[in-house]
Amino acid sequence: MTVEQTQVSGRSRFHSNEKCLIPLALTFAGRGVWDFIAGIMYGFFIGAGRAIDSPATDPFYAVFLASFFFCFAYLQLLSALAIRGYAFVIGCLILGRVFYVLQLYGYMLLVTDFPSTFWFAGLVDLGFTVSYFVLATRGGLSLRDLFLPSRKRDCDAYGR
Repeated sequence: MTVEQTQVSGRSRFHSNEKCLIPLALTFAGRGVWDFIAGIMYGFFIGAGRAIDSPATDPFYAVFLASFFFCFAYLQLLSALAIRGYAFVIGCLILGRVFYVLQLYGYMLLVTDFPSTFWFAGLVDLGFTVSYFVLATRGGLSLRDLFLPSRKRDCDAYGR
């Protein structure tokens, strides 16, 4: 990986070769497609009285979840086009997915009669989360890039 040091607003920043982030961008876009499909499933097929109704889910909540999946898909698909600039979005999704996987498996283990049919979704989410983290660090992104938003110092209060 080629790393060159540049001066931005009087402080030193490191920029890695953007080609190292291509696997992360492709994985991020792939996850966006997965979330888009989940949005379609929750919007049209999952819910009480629909094709998939176990566990019983009120159609309102299914559509509500679909809206989140469509937002995640949009974030991931468009962020993949400029992956370095949206590193913080990757960090947010890593934290959210870790929380989701822990919550999902916690429910499957601790709540009686909670359907175990979601184990596959948990594995897929865990796999994507681990791959985000591994590919981001291999691509030259630091933990700070992922979990702390950067601030441009050469802008006014309105971002201009």
